[in-house]
Amino acid sequence: MLDLKSLIRSIPDYPKPGILFRDITTLIEHPQGFRESVERLAAAHRDRGITHVAGIEARGFIFGAGVAIALGVGFVPIRKRGKLPGATIGQNYTLEYGVDTIEIHADVLNGAHKVLLIDDLIATGGTALAAVGLLRRTGAVVEHAGFVIDLFDLGGADKLRALGVAIESLVPFPGH
Repeated sequence: MLDLKSLIRSIPDYPKPGILFRDITTLIEHPQGFRESVERLAAAHRDRGITHVAGIEARGFIFGAGVAIALGVGFVPIRKRGKLPGATIGQNYTLEYGVDTIEIHADVLNGAHKVLLIDDLIATGGTALAAVGLLRRTGAVVEHAGFVIDLFDLGGADKLRALGVAIESLVPFPGH
């Protein structure tokens, strides 16, 4: 088993001073590290009746699509407003300085589906909480989420757990 943490580059003062950015590009550029990340996330969710994996734009697409293939299920992209063709449903969420919206296709999920949410990183949880709310509005069951990185002291994973979502994360880091 690879040490995935050693494959994640930390970049100080990006995107602004005082932030220590956890860069997954070095992980996905490493063939075995990337494969193992996807396999570990998939293995943690096999035999749970998952029918779809939903990935949050943009890095959640990278890992989510791989997990969906590994599980043999469909992939649902969660996009920023205005990026999907056809009828969509959206969910607003609060940013540090304003509000943003994520969307999915309106006709893709219903009460017969069990969805696994995947993203590269969980920090404060704002986008992931909005994604769970959006997915649940379709009637789909969302009880599990997977992340490569958990910035554990920023509390996002705990907020998801409070909504009844079990969290699987591969690499813990303190948030900065």
